[in-house]
Amino acid sequence: MTDSVTSILPVDAERALLVGRAWRAGAGPSVVALRQGQVIDISAHAATMAELLERADSLDIARNAPGDSLGTLADLLANAKAKPGTDTTRLLAPNDLQAIKACGVTFAVSLLERVIEEQAKGDPARAGELRAAMQECIGDDLSAIKPGSPAADKLKQDLIARGLWSPYMEVGIGPDAEVFSKSQPMSAVGFGADVGLHPDSKWNNPEPEIVLAVNSRGEVRGASLGNDVNLRDIEGRSALLLGKAKDNNASCAIGPFIRLFDEHFTLDTIRNAEVSMLIEGSDDGFQLAGASRMREISRDPLDLVGQVCGKHHQYPDGFMLFLGTMFSPIKDRDAAGAGFTHHLGDRVSISSPSLGTLVNEVQRSDEVAPWTFGVRALFDNLARRGLLRMTQ
Repeated sequence: MTDSVTSILPVDAERALLVGRAWRAGAGPSVVALRQGQVIDISAHAATMAELLERADSLDIARNAPGDSLGTLADLLANAKAKPGTDTTRLLAPNDLQAIKACGVTFAVSLLERVIEEQAKGDPARAGELRAAMQECIGDDLSAIKPGSPAADKLKQDLIARGLWSPYMEVGIGPDAEVFSKSQPMSAVGFGADVGLHPDSKWNNPEPEIVLAVNSRGEVRGASLGNDVNLRDIEGRSALLLGKAKDNNASCAIGPFIRLFDEHFTLDTIRNAEVSMLIEGSDDGFQLAGASRMREISRDPLDLVGQVCGKHHQYPDGFMLFLGTMFSPIKDRDAAGAGFTHHLGDRVSISSPSLGTLVNEVQRSDEVAPWTFGVRALFDNLARRGLLRMTQ
């Protein structure tokens, strides 16, 4: 990757508490903190990211805990595209043991597109016709409808009468949010890695999102950026194919770091954030820019966290929570009326001023590096390094 350090860091990087994970040559995955451009291994103080987010002194550890320098961030970025199996020091996804959860249809415009996918039965050629029909019937501004409210229930009854109700509308304006398992612990890829498309998919897109880092007590300790790779044709055939559409090799990217909440960065920063995305085609010169404005989300981030965990469901290792996106690209790429779909080699950049930039390139899930380093491998590695004694 040729991205500069400045381009991938928050605009106020000098005061941001940035923690993450790196593969340390000769050792293995390490929890790191970024300080004045140096990537510092703090694994001796928190062997896993899940542990760091549990600790009351996590901010102090991120700021002050001594550790070895793994080099400059520029050094690690230069190794971002290292071949699989190469023992080079490079960034990883910043999360490890946490479950990776995601919320869908949390924005009105994405709700409309999910209904269109369902009605199109996975056929992108029908999307334009269906979009016009849906907008004529119900409009595309559902943002004024509070999910679970009397007004939402009235709209539900109207749509049922018109034959337009769907499971997507239920989670979009009903009392219960859509929450699904995006990927498995340890399976996310980080900055610079390839993201994967299932080889069966012909209609797909990136989803630029903010990802909350939540500990076992349901406390939001920080946030990162994520790409929830979305297969519109497969999920559109049936909502029961959500798992096949969402959880594939390299289908989830998170990074470049987790920014910890402190006096300069809070949940209100997230509530007012804007997430930008740029898609750049390597084979056709195609470009598409878009944005997702968190102030237009239909459910507050803490409401979404509360729907994921509580007395009804616990996550002893914490979880990463994708908050959804209002970005749903419809710009034609290959043919009039065909809408957008990825080409292999697409470069996807997802950015937000307070979180920096996540960059990945698109390939096929069956052709990118396989996921082989899971939880057992992590604990074997930590045991060999004498770090398991640090877990709490």
